[in-house]
Amino acid sequence: MTEHPTSHEGRQPLAARPQERTRPRQQDAAAAAAAAAVPAPAAAPNPGPGAAAVADAQAATRREGDRLRFVGAATRRIARGIDLDEIVLGLCRASVPTFSDAILVYLRDPLPVGDERPVSPFVLRLRRSDRLRVSDEEGAEAAGSETERLRPLILDPQADLMPAAELCEVQAGGALAEVLRGVRPVFGDSAAARAALPELLGPGRSVPTGHRAILAPLRGRRRVIGAAVFVRGIERTPFEASDLLVAAQLATHTALGIDKAVLYGREAYIADELQRTMLPDSLPQPTGVRLASRYLPAAETARVGGGDWYDAIPLPGSRVALVVGDVMGHSMTSAAIMGQLRTTAQTLAQLDLPPQEVLHHLDEQAQRLGSDRMATCLYAVYDPVAHRITIANAGHPPPVLLQLGGRAEVLRVPPGAPIGVGGVDFEAVELDAPAGATLLLYTDGLVESRLRDVWTGIEQLRERLAATAQLTGPDHAPPLEALCDDVLDMLGPGDRDDDIALLAARFDGIAPSDVAYWYLEPEDAAPGRARRLARRALGRWGLDDLADEVELLVSEVVTNAVRYAERPVTLRLLRTDVLRCEVGDDSPQLPRQRRARETDEGGRGLFLVNRLARRWGATRLSTGKVVWFEMAARGQ
Repeated sequence: MTEHPTSHEGRQPLAARPQERTRPRQQDAAAAAAAAAVPAPAAAPNPGPGAAAVADAQAATRREGDRLRFVGAATRRIARGIDLDEIVLGLCRASVPTFSDAILVYLRDPLPVGDERPVSPFVLRLRRSDRLRVSDEEGAEAAGSETERLRPLILDPQADLMPAAELCEVQAGGALAEVLRGVRPVFGDSAAARAALPELLGPGRSVPTGHRAILAPLRGRRRVIGAAVFVRGIERTPFEASDLLVAAQLATHTALGIDKAVLYGREAYIADELQRTMLPDSLPQPTGVRLASRYLPAAETARVGGGDWYDAIPLPGSRVALVVGDVMGHSMTSAAIMGQLRTTAQTLAQLDLPPQEVLHHLDEQAQRLGSDRMATCLYAVYDPVAHRITIANAGHPPPVLLQLGGRAEVLRVPPGAPIGVGGVDFEAVELDAPAGATLLLYTDGLVESRLRDVWTGIEQLRERLAATAQLTGPDHAPPLEALCDDVLDMLGPGDRDDDIALLAARFDGIAPSDVAYWYLEPEDAAPGRARRLARRALGRWGLDDLADEVELLVSEVVTNAVRYAERPVTLRLLRTDVLRCEVGDDSPQLPRQRRARETDEGGRGLFLVNRLARRWGATRLSTGKVVWFEMAARGQ
C-alpha cells in the first residue's frame, strides 16, 4: 500500500487537497450559515500602557543580554591572540559584521614597550582595515531582505574602507589629541569627532552621517597606543548610546592585549638573542675527535625559547669534555641561568674534575641561584688515547651511540636527579668509544612533543640514525654535518614546542703508536733526559726536522716543572695532524710569560715557547698543572 506524502507540519495528504478545493458551492454556503449561527467571541481587552511598558522592558533586557554575550565572545576572541597581528585580527573579526560593517585600526608607530618613553612625533599608522563586502548581485538584490543583503560576507584585509590615510601625525593640542586624551569613545557626528576624524582619516575623507561611526581611543596600561573607528552603513540601524560602552570594552581589551603582546615579543627577542650569544660561536677542533652542532629555537607559537645549551671544552691530555643541558622553563630568566651554568661548567672543566664532581658543583651553583632553578645536564669526557668515554647524567635524556657498522644504541647511563634538586649523588660510567663511532647528545626538544612521549622519540631517533648509517655502508660513517641535518629532518610540524640543542662527536682516537709517555724524576738531570727521549721519538715518527726546536722547548718547559715539582714530572708527545707536547707536574702555580731584563740569567723560557710554538697554554688541574705546546708536523 502506497502512503501519500505529507508536509512537515502534519497537514492532510497532498492527494486530498484537489478534492478540498473542488467542494460543491452548496457545501460552502451551508458551512457559512452554520458559522453565522455561532455567537462571535468577545473582543480581546486593550493591553493598555502598562503591558506595553513591560514588553519594552523585556525587549531592552533581551538586547542587553545579546550585547553582553557579544562583548564576552569578542573579548575572548581578542584574548586568544598571542602576537600583535593576532590581537588586531581578533578585534576586526569580532566586530565585523556583528557590531559594525567596517573597522579601521590605527596603532602608534613605533609602539612603545613597557616604560619606554614614546618617540616624537606622535604618529598613528593604519594597522588593519576590515569591512563587510557583498557579492556582485548586490544591485539586483537591493530590494531584498536584510538577511539576503548580508549573506555573502567576505573579509578583505587589504581593502580600503573609505579609503583612509595610511599615516597620521597627531598634532599636539589638536582635536584628535583631545579625543585620544579623553579615552572614552565618541560618536562620529559629535563635535569632537567631526574635528578629529578628518585629521585621522585624511582630508576629504568622511564617515556616514548620524550615529553611524564611533571613534574609540586604544589606551594601554600607561598611555594611548592607537585608535579604532567602527562604521555602520546607511542600511543598518545606527549605533545607540549603549554601543559606546561596547566599543569601550573592545578598545580596552585590545589595547591591553597589544601591550601584553609587545612586552612578550620584546622578552622573546631578548631571550632568544641572549641565548644565542651565550652559545659557542664555533666548536673547538680537539685532537682525535670531530664535532658538529645544531641549535633550533622553539616554533613561533611557543615564542620564548628555553635554556638549552651545548659545549665542547678541550682538556689536558688531548681529552675533550662534551656538555649538553636544558634549563627548565621558557623565559629570559631561563636563558640567563643557562649562561651562568654554562660558565660554571667551563670553569669546573678546566679544573679537570671527574664528570660526577662537575655535576655536583653545578647542583650547588643552581641552588645558590634560587630554590626553583632546575636544569638537566649530561657531561661526558672523551679520551682519544684510551678510546674511552666517561659519562655522568643529571636527569637528561640518554645519549645515542652510532657504531661504525651501522648499529645504533641508547647508552645505559644512570639517569640521576636534575641539577638544583640538592642532596643527591651523581654516578659516572666509563664506556668504550671505538674509532669511527658517533656519539649524539641532545635536549628533550628533539625527542619529546605534544604528539609523542620522550621514550618514543628516543626510539625514533635511534632508528633514524641506524637508517642513515645504512646509506653509507658498514665501512664508512655518514658525514657528521649531514647526519645532524638528517636527524633534524625527523621533526614534524607539531614537534617544535621546545628549543633543540644537538651535539655530535665522531671519535677518531689516537693510535698507541702515535703516543710517547714518560715519567721524569724532579732532578737536575731531568731536562737532559727529556731532550734525548723527545729526539728519539721524533726519529721514529720521521719528524727529525723538528728535533732541534722541540728539544729546546721541551728543555725549557721541563726545567720550569722540575723547579717547583715535588713528585715525578710527566712528559707526553702525541702525533696527529700536529705534534703536541704536554708536561705535567704537581705544582698548581701557572707559569706567566714576562719580559726578562738584559742582566737576567733566566726568564726567557716561555718567551721562546711563545715565539717558536704554533700554540701553547697552561691548565690548572686538581693535582697540579699541565703546560703544553703544539708544533706543525712538517715531516709528514
